[in-house]
Amino acid sequence: MNPKHQWTFFSNHGHVLICLSKNADQPMREVAVAVGITERAVQRIIADLEEAGYLVREKAGRRNSYTLNTGEMLRHELEKNHSIGEILGVLAD
Repeated sequence: MNPKHQWTFFSNHGHVLICLSKNADQPMREVAVAVGITERAVQRIIADLEEAGYLVREKAGRRNSYTLNTGEMLRHELEKNHSIGEILGVLAD
C-alpha cells in the first residue's frame, strides 16, 4: 500500500467486530494478527465493546466465545440510526 494511503474507513474497534462476526470463537491472538494490532489492544477493545453492550463474552473452558448484539445502534451522531448488524450484513462474505 502506498504510504499516503494507509488509513482505512473502519477503526480497530470496527475491525475487531468484523473479525468476531466471522468467527465468534476466534482466539484474541488471531484477531490481533488479522487486524494488525497487539493482543493486548484486542483485549482492551473487546472490554470496550462489552462495556458498551455490543458483545457478550462467554467463557468456554480456557477460551472465550462472543455473542454480538447486532441490534445495538452505532454511537456517532451521523450513524446513530443504524445498527451494527446492518454494517456487518453489508460486509458479510
